[in-house]
Amino acid sequence: MSIIVTDKGFAADDWDQPILALEDAYEGVAIDLASSTDPLELAGRLPDVPMIRVDFPSFADGRGFTIARQLRLMGFTGRLRARGHVIADQYAMARRSGFDEVEITEEMAERQPESHWLFRAGWQAHDYQQRLRG
Repeated sequence: MSIIVTDKGFAADDWDQPILALEDAYEGVAIDLASSTDPLELAGRLPDVPMIRVDFPSFADGRGFTIARQLRLMGFTGRLRARGHVIADQYAMARRSGFDEVEITEEMAERQPESHWLFRAGWQAHDYQQRLRG
């Protein structure tokens, strides 16, 4: 069972529609993207996609952050979810790059409890750019 992390903490996954690989996806279905995917493959299709879930195969693999940023710059306004090996320390970066939420396993939630994630939920006010402007 997956746990969804948002700025409000842990929640159950409320997505009950299919999530398909990009090559199997059709209009109106959520898409799973590998970290090696070029977001430009979705050009022209973004208005018809309700959710995109980007895989993080390793916490050291930051390609998913770049994908999220590119999708938002391309105009994607749907739900954007990071899935896999995203750790609490990376939550602020995930939110800043465009993710709405992070999907983690129960095992990861045990190692990094909700309080670790909530500590970083004030991501908008606690970045170096804000400190420089202040």
